[in-house]
Amino acid sequence: MAKAKNKYYVVWKGIQPGIYNNWEECKKNVEGFAGPQYKSFSTLEEAEKAYAQKAEEHIGKRTSAMQPILDSLYGAPVTPSISVDGAHSSATRLSEYRGVDTASKIILFHQGPFMDGTNNVMEFLALVHALAMCTRQKTSLPVYSDSVNAIKWVKNKKCGTKLKPTAHNQILFDLIARAEKWLHTHTYTNPVLKWETHAWGEIPADFGRK
Repeated sequence: MAKAKNKYYVVWKGIQPGIYNNWEECKKNVEGFAGPQYKSFSTLEEAEKAYAQKAEEHIGKRTSAMQPILDSLYGAPVTPSISVDGAHSSATRLSEYRGVDTASKIILFHQGPFMDGTNNVMEFLALVHALAMCTRQKTSLPVYSDSVNAIKWVKNKKCGTKLKPTAHNQILFDLIARAEKWLHTHTYTNPVLKWETHAWGEIPADFGRK
């Protein structure tokens, strides 16, 4: 039996960006991460060259042959709808979130920056913010997020973060508590949907800091 050809995996956006020489290590760094960006390459040279470039030069480009397949699997995003996204910088330790109209990308709300947060906490707060806003406005618009974790936390009415308290992030724990209380005391009719990044590109609320 012929030996399987080794592949190299570039992770531009994940828990720990870098180049990995096996799928298991790559998987550990992208699974559960909101909007991961990664791709396999046949040689280390190709991987190193790609890692030095922007992810958008290698992923998110759909050929005419691929598009019908993606369309049959996912269709198009539902509009009108709201899209939310969160962002966190490990360099500045600042986090923020926002919601936009999916079709026009007009910003509907924006909160932050907050100190010592996480990307998933921002995604969770953004989802609850959108649901609360829609409830006040008595609209049942679908709400999109590209975070599997945040969607799960909203459905469970519990933020599953492992974020540790610091001298700077008490406000985030207060916001999390308020969000969880809202979920337990309110009902909403808005579908909470997963944004399929690999089929549709970056979510419209994306902060564009890849």
